[in-house]
Amino acid sequence: MDQHGKHSESHHTETEGNGEEPSIAPGGIVVGVDGSEHGQCALIWAAREAERRQLPLHVVTAYSVPIFAASGLDGGYATVDDSVIRDGAEAIVKHALEKVSGYAIDVDGSVENGDASGVLLDLSETAELLVFGTRGRGGFVGRLLGSVSSALPAHSKCPTVTVPLFCADRLGETTEDKHIKAERAKAGPHVIENVVAVGVDGSEQARVAVLEAAEQAQRMGAKLRVICAVPEYSGSLAWVPAPLDREALFKDIRIQLDAGLAWLKSHFPTLPVETQLLDGSPVEVLVEMSRGVELVVLGTRGRGGFAGMLLGSTSDGVLHHAKSPVLVVPDREDPRLADRVKFGPMLGAA
Repeated sequence: MDQHGKHSESHHTETEGNGEEPSIAPGGIVVGVDGSEHGQCALIWAAREAERRQLPLHVVTAYSVPIFAASGLDGGYATVDDSVIRDGAEAIVKHALEKVSGYAIDVDGSVENGDASGVLLDLSETAELLVFGTRGRGGFVGRLLGSVSSALPAHSKCPTVTVPLFCADRLGETTEDKHIKAERAKAGPHVIENVVAVGVDGSEQARVAVLEAAEQAQRMGAKLRVICAVPEYSGSLAWVPAPLDREALFKDIRIQLDAGLAWLKSHFPTLPVETQLLDGSPVEVLVEMSRGVELVVLGTRGRGGFAGMLLGSTSDGVLHHAKSPVLVVPDREDPRLADRVKFGPMLGAA
């Protein structure tokens, strides 16, 4: 796209779809599309984010040519005509490029031959952000989510954003999905606050997520809401002594949250931040909060945190049920973590 708002269109093909690297290595924001309503929501969110970050947008779809065992005794194989499937995939990308042509961004597109989740994971090596929709039926997104819905956020080399169809209306999109319509009718109207909510559990992974969430809140001109939800002790935690003082536990967590807030404000002095310490299941708390915020942010594989199980399995639950986009931040080094200990108590610190 040039300075006058024109977009470029390019199509690339992975050599054989056999696990080799895709022929492209785009930076910026990569969004997966499949022609479904889910993919359209992801596309619009990604285009808006590309504008916010002033990064290029790369639109990608992927396909695999089905191979069927031939009947008879020859033991051969029959393949579907590659050109028919590819033409359909190219039409999807072309339509997507047209849909975002009005945004002030550099944008191009490609068709990749290979498993969709594998293609996107390869692209995450060079991308700054990976965006995709949820619960697509068939095609690209259908291959991505469903049984492997948590695999992409968990294994991506860059942060991922999952955009649910539920938030189509806030993106200016429409949906004919009867389940979404029924759910919206049941829930009633919700005011969407300009808030980025991030879940924390005292783990290092959560601190990485908080830093990413703070940067995102700044980009969006939003308030940052730091959420710690503490579930009731039950099940595997039944061994905890009965006299455990929950009030004392909350007091200890509050001290750590306040110390974490002071640390965060030292790096983001002008960002409005609030913390909430809540009783309840982290999944339920964050899913309910997603109804009224712009974005929910989580880390991956939190362990040893004071709330227990917030990340990892909790991020799976939030991804499946959130009503807002969900940003999942992979584990990574960040030099800003080094001075956290100076600001007060933190889990695992001496």
